[in-house]
Amino acid sequence: MDKHFLQPLFNPASIVVFAGGLDPDTLEPGLARTLADQLRGCGYTGELRFVDIRMSGTLADLARSRAELAVIALPTVEEMDNALEVAGRIRCRAALVVSSGLNAQDATRLHATAQRHQLHLLGPNCNGFQRPHHHLNASVIGALAKPGPLGLLSQSGALTASTLDWAQRSGVGFSAVVSLGPNTALDLADALDFLAADPHTHSIVIYMEGIRNARRFMSALRAAASAKPVIVLKAGRKPAGNEAALTHSGAIVGSDDVFDAALRRAGAVRVRTFSQLFSAVRCLASRYQPSGRHLAVITNGGGPGVLAADWANELRLQLGKLDHATATALAPRLSPQASLKDLIDLSEDATPEHFTAAIEAASATRGIDGILVIYSPKLGSDPTRVAQALVQTQLSVSKPLFTCWMGDSTVNEARAVLNAASIPTFRTPEAGVDAFSNIANHHENQLLLQQTPPPLAHDLAKPDVEGARLLIESVLAERRNVLTELESKALLAAFHIPVTKTILARSAHEAMMIATQLGYPAALKIDSPDIAHKSDVQGVALNLVNATQVRDTYNDMVKRVAQLRPDAHINGATVQNMSAQRRGRELYIGLVTDELFGPVITFGAGGTMIELIGDRSMEMPPLNQFLARGLVQRARVAATLGEWRGAPPIDMAALEHVLLRVSEMVCELPQLREMDINPIILDESGALAVDARIVVQPMPAHGQHYGHLAILPYPSHFEQEWPMRGGGIYTVRPVRPDDASMLQALVKGLSSESRYFRFASSMPELPSRMLARFTLIDYDREMALVAVHRERKLGADGEFIDTERIIGVSRYVTNPDLRTCEFSLLVADEFAGQGLGSRLMAAITEFARNKGLAQIEGLVLAHNSNMLKLMRHLGFQIKHFDEDPDFKLAVKVL
Repeated sequence: MDKHFLQPLFNPASIVVFAGGLDPDTLEPGLARTLADQLRGCGYTGELRFVDIRMSGTLADLARSRAELAVIALPTVEEMDNALEVAGRIRCRAALVVSSGLNAQDATRLHATAQRHQLHLLGPNCNGFQRPHHHLNASVIGALAKPGPLGLLSQSGALTASTLDWAQRSGVGFSAVVSLGPNTALDLADALDFLAADPHTHSIVIYMEGIRNARRFMSALRAAASAKPVIVLKAGRKPAGNEAALTHSGAIVGSDDVFDAALRRAGAVRVRTFSQLFSAVRCLASRYQPSGRHLAVITNGGGPGVLAADWANELRLQLGKLDHATATALAPRLSPQASLKDLIDLSEDATPEHFTAAIEAASATRGIDGILVIYSPKLGSDPTRVAQALVQTQLSVSKPLFTCWMGDSTVNEARAVLNAASIPTFRTPEAGVDAFSNIANHHENQLLLQQTPPPLAHDLAKPDVEGARLLIESVLAERRNVLTELESKALLAAFHIPVTKTILARSAHEAMMIATQLGYPAALKIDSPDIAHKSDVQGVALNLVNATQVRDTYNDMVKRVAQLRPDAHINGATVQNMSAQRRGRELYIGLVTDELFGPVITFGAGGTMIELIGDRSMEMPPLNQFLARGLVQRARVAATLGEWRGAPPIDMAALEHVLLRVSEMVCELPQLREMDINPIILDESGALAVDARIVVQPMPAHGQHYGHLAILPYPSHFEQEWPMRGGGIYTVRPVRPDDASMLQALVKGLSSESRYFRFASSMPELPSRMLARFTLIDYDREMALVAVHRERKLGADGEFIDTERIIGVSRYVTNPDLRTCEFSLLVADEFAGQGLGSRLMAAITEFARNKGLAQIEGLVLAHNSNMLKLMRHLGFQIKHFDEDPDFKLAVKVL
C-alpha cells in the first residue's frame, strides 16, 4: 500500500552532496571527486546540489538545500557527523556515507546521529549503491551498470566491483547494486526487503560474510524468496567438526551446515564459488525457469558431453532424453553419425541446421526441463554461424537454454553473439551444468515454500512441559550441564517419545535384582555425568543372559571405567532389557545449537560409528509433517528404511511422530543446547529410543517467548473460545498451514459482493499460490487469526459427527519499516452482524500492539459502508487515499 520506507534512499527525487566543496570540479582527486563525477555523469534527472558544511550563512540558507537523500564523502568522522547533523536539520529522509576504515566506535557515533534525526543511513564503510533504471550512480565501485532485472547485495566492495566488470562484458544488467560493508547501519535484511518489493528487481543475488540478527534475516529472506529467485554466496565456511561438542550431533555438524539448512528453509539457493555466482547471475537473467531436474545435453563432441553427464549425476540431476517418437522424427534431419540414445551427440559433422533441429526437438519433449548446448571447435566449422542459429532458435524455445562454447580465441566472437542475446554461455561443460542445477534447486525450494502440508494423521497428546522444565532446572541448580541417561530419557518421555525402561543400579546386587525383574537379555551402561561417550571407555555391555553375568559385568565395568577415567564421578550403571526389534534400523536424532541461527534438528544413521559414517541431514525448527518427511529423505540412511535385506519397511509415521516431538521439545525448552537420541531403533512396529544424552544451559536472556528460535513457531498459547450471540461457541486461534481447505471453502461460500469487498476482485476461489501464502505464514512479521466454528450433526448411522469450518479471518502484515502494519478482515456472509468482525479486529489490533507496532492501517473500498462503519466504531480514523479515490484509508495509532 505505502511506498517502501527506503524509497528516499534508493529512489530519491533530490540529492544533496557533502563532498568538501560547493563546486565538484574543484575537488581534489580521490573518493569524493570520484563519487561526484559518478553522480553527475550518468544522467540522473532529479535535483542534485553540492553543499559545504563549512559554508557561512544561516540555517535558513541550508534549508533551501533540502533533499530526500544526503550523500556524504568526507575525510574525517567529525566532518561526517557534522554533515549528518546538517542533513537531519534540513529534513533529509535518508543518508549515504561513503567511506572505509572506520572502527566500530566511530560507526556507532554516526548511527546515533542518524537515529536521532530519523535518517535511514547506508554506511559508513560502504562503497555506495547504483540504480541503473534511475540513471543513479551513488557509488565508487565503477561505471553505472547496464539496466536489467537483477538486484545485487554485497558485503564486499572488491567483489562488487569485480562482478560489475564481468557483467559489463557479459551483457548482464542490474536493477540495483548495493555495497554493504562492515558496521553499516542499514543491514542486509533491510536492503533485501527493499529489493523484494522493487518492481524493477526480478531476481536477487547476495554475497555475504555475516549477519547480525538471524530471525530478522530469515524473515526477510523467506519473504523475498517467496516472490523472487534468491541466490546466495557466503564466505567464511568453517570446518564441520567441533572439538568442544558433548554429543555426537555437535561433533559432526558445523556452522556452515546450519547455514545451508537455513537457506533451504528460506527458499533461497546457495552457490559455493565465485564462478558459480557468475553462472547463477547468467541464468537468472534468462527468460525461463525450469520445472524439474532433467537436463538435455546437445553436443558435437562426445567427450565434453560425457563430462557434462557425469557432473549432472554428481549434482543429482537427470539426463533429459528424447522420447522414441521424437528421436525417430529427428534422426533423418541429422548426420548419419549422430547418436540420440542418451546424449544428443550430433557428431563432428554438425551444422547450424543440425543444432537448430536438435534444440527444437528437445524443447518439444515433455520429459526435458532444460537444454545445454556444447560446441567444440572443429576444423572448417564456423562457431559464430552456430551461435547465430541458436539466437534465432531460442525465440521459440520454451525452456531454459544454456550454452558452452569451448575454446578461446576461435569462439570469442560467437560468445559475444550469445551474450548480446542474453543466452547464458560458459567456458566448460561443468559450469553449464552448475548453472542449470542452481535454478533447478530454486524451483525445488519454491515448491517447498508453496507447500500446504496436510494435517497430522492424529492429534498429538500434550507434553508435560512444566515437568520437563522442572527437571532441567534441578540439573542446572546442581551446576551440571549434562543430563544422565535416566534424566535424558525422562525428558524424552515427558514429550511422549518411546524409551526403553531404564533403572539405575548402584551396586552389583542391585543390578542383578533389576535385571531379573526387567527380564533377560539385559544391557548395562555406565552412568556418569563426566563421560560423554560410554563406549569409548568400554562402559556398555549388551546381551547379558543371567544374573551371574550381570553381577560380574557390573563389577568389571566399574573397575575398568574408574581406571580409565579416574576423574569421573560414577553413579553406578543403568540396567535395561534389550530391544526386541531384531530387524530394526539404528538411527540417530539430534540437536545442535548454532550461535547465530539457534537450534537445528539433525537426523541420520546411528550407532557407535556415527562420526565416521557422517550421515546427517538437518532442518530448522519448527517442523511439520512435510518438513519431517523431507528431513528423513535427505539422509543417506533413507535408502534402508523401506524393504531392505529381507526386513519389512519401518513405521515411517512413528519416525515422523518422534521428529515432531523433538521439534516440540526444541521450541518449548530454550535451555536445550545439544541432544543425541542414539540409537533410536525403528522397525515395522514403531520406534524405541535406546540411549539418549542431553546437554542444557541456563535460559537465554532474550526475554521473549520463542526468542531462541530463528523461525517463530505456531503460537499455540494464543487460542481462546468466545461465545456467539445466538448460542454456541467459536475458537479464535492463529492460522495453521492445514487450514488451507477450510479457508478455500470460506472464500468459495462468499457472495460475489463480499469477495469483491475483500480482494477487489471477482475471483471465485483463491489460487494455490495465494492460498499457500495466506496459510503458510511467517508469524514473526505477520499474523492471521481465524474464527473456527464447530458444528455437531447427527449422521445416518445415528452417531454424531463433528465438523469444523472457518467463519472469519483477521490479518496484519508488518510493513518494511517495522513500525506499522496493514490489516484485512473477512467474515462469512451468514455470520455477518453478530459481532464477529469486531472481535477479530480487536484481537488482531491487540496482537499488533503487543508486537510493538506503532500503527495499524488498511484500505477499504469507498462504497463498503458496513466496513467503514465498523472501522469508525473501533476507533479508526477514515482518511482519503490520494493514490486511488475508490479506496479509503483506515488508520489507528496503537
